[in-house]
Amino acid sequence: MKSLALVLLLTSATSMAADLVVPMHLVDEKGVGVSVGKITVTESKYGLVLTPAMQGLKPGLHGFHVHQTGSCEPKEKDGKMVPAGAAGGHYDPAGSNVHGTPWGDGHLGDMPALFVDENGSATHAVLAPRLKLSDLAGRSIMIHAGGDNHADHPAMLGGGGARVSCGVVK
Repeated sequence: MKSLALVLLLTSATSMAADLVVPMHLVDEKGVGVSVGKITVTESKYGLVLTPAMQGLKPGLHGFHVHQTGSCEPKEKDGKMVPAGAAGGHYDPAGSNVHGTPWGDGHLGDMPALFVDENGSATHAVLAPRLKLSDLAGRSIMIHAGGDNHADHPAMLGGGGARVSCGVVK
């Protein structure tokens, strides 16, 4: 509950910059599917506050990242079509090649996990402390099937699994 209060405080302390709205869609190996809502991104002095208004997702924690490229189209890898594969990997401008915590020194695109309630709705804001609005231009926001342990062990990229929802930042 303390983290929710902190995010609400941060949201109210945001700068006067205009919010960025990112439409989110389901993705699979055939392409971009139906809308599942949107994420509103607001810059604060503490980093970016991402506030989802989404429905139709599997309940639980989901890996949540900024990806390199502004595309949610599938792409072939190792002979298989990867949902939203054209988004590339996690945004990593420093070339750390490390999946880490949102406040650490790994991929800049590593964000806290997204919580989806038992009804399939995501409405809880997430704080990405190292990101700025300017980092998002031309990129995509990705939601993965499973949670994220913010490490490369025991599974690479936090073990978040398949890409299930994606939105292009314009």
